[in-house]
Amino acid sequence: MKQLVIKAFGDASQLVLTETDAPALAADQIRVRMHYAGVNPIDAKTRAGLGWGAQAIKDKLPWSPGFEVMGTVLEVGAEVSIHQPGDRVFGLLTGGGYSEQLVVAADALLPVPAGVSDEMAAGLALAGTTAWQGLTEHGGLQAGERVLISAAAGGVGHLAVQLAKDLGAAVVALGSPANHDFLRSLGADEVIDYRDQAGLEAMAPVDLFFDLVGGTSGCALLSHVKSGGRVVTVPTITADKVIAAAEPLGVKATGMLKHQDNQQLAQLVQAVAERRLKVEVSQVYPLAEGAAAHRQIETGHTRGKILLQG
Repeated sequence: MKQLVIKAFGDASQLVLTETDAPALAADQIRVRMHYAGVNPIDAKTRAGLGWGAQAIKDKLPWSPGFEVMGTVLEVGAEVSIHQPGDRVFGLLTGGGYSEQLVVAADALLPVPAGVSDEMAAGLALAGTTAWQGLTEHGGLQAGERVLISAAAGGVGHLAVQLAKDLGAAVVALGSPANHDFLRSLGADEVIDYRDQAGLEAMAPVDLFFDLVGGTSGCALLSHVKSGGRVVTVPTITADKVIAAAEPLGVKATGMLKHQDNQQLAQLVQAVAERRLKVEVSQVYPLAEGAAAHRQIETGHTRGKILLQG
């Protein structure tokens, strides 16, 4: 089977398509044919040797990226009853999604409901859980509050806009002008060009800032949070910087790492099935073009999700 791997940390050219034997199947596992794997910023950062993801796998190279996947069950282990061959499944992995086939614990992946496309299921797991946990578990967003979402048209951002609206919040979305109509279509109440200083200065303060950019941008936007308000900053590499800058402003800031919660993920995919949540897939690359997909995600200007097709 074909698999994209890195043998060393570095730029996107480190992604190499290799031929490897399909892994053996244990009694409590399922074998899945990958249809789509999500491409996320964490994939590119880990490949580059940055952040917690790289620390976790630095002694396990060669390694295949890919933390979210959608596919069809090919085979089930002797002890598996929750899936059958032919079932469509999706969910979160600890890596390895950039593979034509993968073997995972049977309870790691969830069924894809009827009415949810393969592509939407493939792009939901990582971005959806990050958005939901950031807004609720870490951000404590309540109905009637104002939330500011940076990079709002991106993978996590476009889902966060919709989830925040569904929670009853007023959503202020930051994005480039080319994405303003898209953000309004998702339910954003106010849409501002992140480079428009006059527009930012005129914006009423927010209760929660969901920071999906971090660094200098994250620090600069802290002034738009009410005193006593909250910030959840997602990029782990700059979280300490944003948290430190928030403290003297009387703003409570926290970083976050998403955790796997299949109950939450089942609720999210049901929202997609009921058309209360839409996963925007902007680009699909063949597995062999993983390096191009990584270069695109590294621009920081991707609308919705990017997928690799197996």
